[in-house]
Amino acid sequence: MTPIIFWFDPISPYAHLAFERLPQALEGCSYVVEYRPLLFAGLLKHWGQLGPAEIAPKRDWTYRQVAWLAHRQGLAMQLPERHPFNPLPLLRLLLACADDGRPNRLQCETVLRHVWQGGAPADDAARLADLTARLQPRRDPQSDAVKQQLRDNTEAAIARGVFGVPTLEVPHAAGTRLFWGVDALDMAAASLRGDPWLDAHWDDVVQIKAGATRAR
Repeated sequence: MTPIIFWFDPISPYAHLAFERLPQALEGCSYVVEYRPLLFAGLLKHWGQLGPAEIAPKRDWTYRQVAWLAHRQGLAMQLPERHPFNPLPLLRLLLACADDGRPNRLQCETVLRHVWQGGAPADDAARLADLTARLQPRRDPQSDAVKQQLRDNTEAAIARGVFGVPTLEVPHAAGTRLFWGVDALDMAAASLRGDPWLDAHWDDVVQIKAGATRAR
């Protein structure tokens, strides 16, 4: 089975959509998924980007689009009462669920649905306490080791070229490939199946020269 990595932050509605659709999108492929939580804000800071919710018209479009995509996928998705929110407690909880910091699919599902189903505030203290009780983490989510692991995950993702969530990291004979966004799941599946078009064009399409750059 091909080992793939699903980089995500539960703050992203697209991560929830991709997570729920992943088994269907990769049906027929031989793979095993490692779920790696990271801090999306850390990616934004490193690459000099604003998040979708930080640009007013993009924020509105994001919520409309994810609601539509959820409807198309048949998901019972409701936006949380407040967004964005501080995802650190959820990220640390996920990492604390396993001794090696690698949460399983059920644990990830529980956290993502905590955020994106029901419409309640994701960062409500009582809800977080209930979530923690249900997941029964193996380690203290507030421990220095867990906090460091989140930093390490985020830095490792950046070093690989990850710039957004969700991102699928898929091994390939010619080098690791990254697939960003819920709309890239079919492309990732094609790569896993050895699609000849991807093999022929993966590198050559990015050789285009930059015609202009914008001063920051």
